[in-house]
Amino acid sequence: MRILWILPYAPWPTTSGGKTRQYQLLASLARAGHRITLLAHSKMAVDDDVRDHLEPLLERLIILPRRPLRSPLTLAAALFAPYPLLASINGLAPRLESQIEALLDEPWDVIQIEHSYTFQPYEAALARRGVPFVLTEHNVESMLGAATYDRLPGWMLPFARYDQWRYRRWERRVMRQAEQVIAVTDADAQVLARIGGRPTAVVVNGVDCAYYASVRHQPQARRLLFIGNFEYAPNVDAVEWALEHVLPGLWQRFPDVRMSICGYALPQAWRERWSDSRIEWHGFVGDLRERQRQTSIFFAPLRQGGGSKLKVLEAMAAGLPIVTSGQGASGLEVNSGEHYLCAESAEDCIAAIAQLLDDPALAQRLGDAGRGYVRARHDWSVAAHALESLYAQLPAPARVAAC
Repeated sequence: MRILWILPYAPWPTTSGGKTRQYQLLASLARAGHRITLLAHSKMAVDDDVRDHLEPLLERLIILPRRPLRSPLTLAAALFAPYPLLASINGLAPRLESQIEALLDEPWDVIQIEHSYTFQPYEAALARRGVPFVLTEHNVESMLGAATYDRLPGWMLPFARYDQWRYRRWERRVMRQAEQVIAVTDADAQVLARIGGRPTAVVVNGVDCAYYASVRHQPQARRLLFIGNFEYAPNVDAVEWALEHVLPGLWQRFPDVRMSICGYALPQAWRERWSDSRIEWHGFVGDLRERQRQTSIFFAPLRQGGGSKLKVLEAMAAGLPIVTSGQGASGLEVNSGEHYLCAESAEDCIAAIAQLLDDPALAQRLGDAGRGYVRARHDWSVAAHALESLYAQLPAPARVAAC
């Protein structure tokens, strides 16, 4: 198939779960022989490393720069545009509008758009030409803002509520235009189906199981690991909550435990706020396996978010015993006590971590069960096959663009 894949970011380097999903699915579809044009709108400069990783997968790579976040246009749109803030930040882009007009002169078997918030520059051209498209939504965005809005000063809460209302309207508007909507979890699919008024398919998040197969956790290290992109508010909330409410109590019982925190956009202020030497700051790590091999427990105290968590899937693929919340395990068909230990409160987190530190056999059983689960259900080959099958089931008009 000839596929036009549209993204609001370049999918390399894989500094977030969303980028990892994009890169792995593009690689899988390329290996299957599909011819892909990637149109991306990126706030980051495109260097040789980005091109070296993406161009071998693609027939064509088109990356246009995004205007600065605090541009006058974005600030004005935040207050006065009918679009929600995320759609304004990623839209109102004349160069993208011109680019999609030119691309729609070509025949496409599938037009794949990722995230409803990137849709604004493409809406008019797609509608005018009657060209069908597939939309993948990684989260229910209108329900995702709690971690961001909770951090705003009180005087901004009316704007936050207004923007959530705008996003609910925007979701409904975009999804009702899509030929097919795809979610990453069954729970999200049910919500999106109600919003869009039509069935929503599921293509799960995945993991490169072979890549992590050699990793073995290290019980004697007594080290916890958390990984996240810290431009994403739920990850910021998880770390700050854990360091403020979980680690002090844990250290009373296990003073030798360390916590390793890795991820893109790690806030510098954290190093100053929590200066204890038992907290290890690593920032973005390209190859997680070395960190995983030095880890006893993967600890993901997520309290907000959506979809399914690639960080949790990667930890399972590496055979790490996991302590996380119901939110951390969302979208996965796993059971506490069988694949991981569920903990919501600070006291529950301390008890679950202590249980695994005191019982290496239990830690091993959970790690093995998690690894077996992702091999069977979440390898990227499984996700890519589901996406290809979905493309093949689209009605014929959705596979031939009008010129």
